[in-house]
Amino acid sequence: MKARRILTVEDSTSMREMISFTLTEAGYQVMEAKDGRDALARLPEGEVDMVITDLNMPNMNGIELTRTLRSDPAFKFLPILFLTTESQVQKKQDAREAGATGWIVKPFKREQLLSVVKKVLGC
Repeated sequence: MKARRILTVEDSTSMREMISFTLTEAGYQVMEAKDGRDALARLPEGEVDMVITDLNMPNMNGIELTRTLRSDPAFKFLPILFLTTESQVQKKQDAREAGATGWIVKPFKREQLLSVVKKVLGC
């Protein structure tokens, strides 16, 4: 079975590396983007099975990215997880309304991230 591909969208280099390391170590293929615009530019490179995005980023934030992806039929059912320091109910509601699949608050625990990824991907 081929490795599932996950696009991580995170403006912090150290956080992006930590997420990538965690996922790669667990057997996932990881593509990285530094913000929403960068993510949209990278998506045509190949299919992804999931997007994990931060909320607050320059150029295009996670909610704008989610809305943009959901407006494209090709990404209508793509799992989109938010991984962010934000925990306000309104921010979660905004993300849900934009089409987010789930929400994890940073700092994340390795087991928690992998558990949610497995659950959402159904593997």
